[in-house]
Amino acid sequence: MDDLDKYIQQRKDRDPSFAEAYESGYQEFLIGVLLKEARQSAGVTQEELATAIHTKKSVISRLENRASDARVSTLRKVAQALGKELVIELRDQVSKPKR
Repeated sequence: MDDLDKYIQQRKDRDPSFAEAYESGYQEFLIGVLLKEARQSAGVTQEELATAIHTKKSVISRLENRASDARVSTLRKVAQALGKELVIELRDQVSKPKR
């Protein structure tokens, strides 16, 4: 575990509101990473994807860099344009390994 991981864990241990915000932000970050990877894997530019779903390149950029508040309908359009299927899953909460 590097110094940053240690700091984050210590901060999460002493500040529950930080821990909650961190986890939420991390999940949004992961969504953006998945979208970007899918687009790049498909060999599509942000501009081409935007055209395919009738939006602006800036919308695609925002999704990839900060997927917070993304509409399910938008995520579905992106998935379809990239030849993917959007899967949303609800799971029982389990204790997560600490990062």
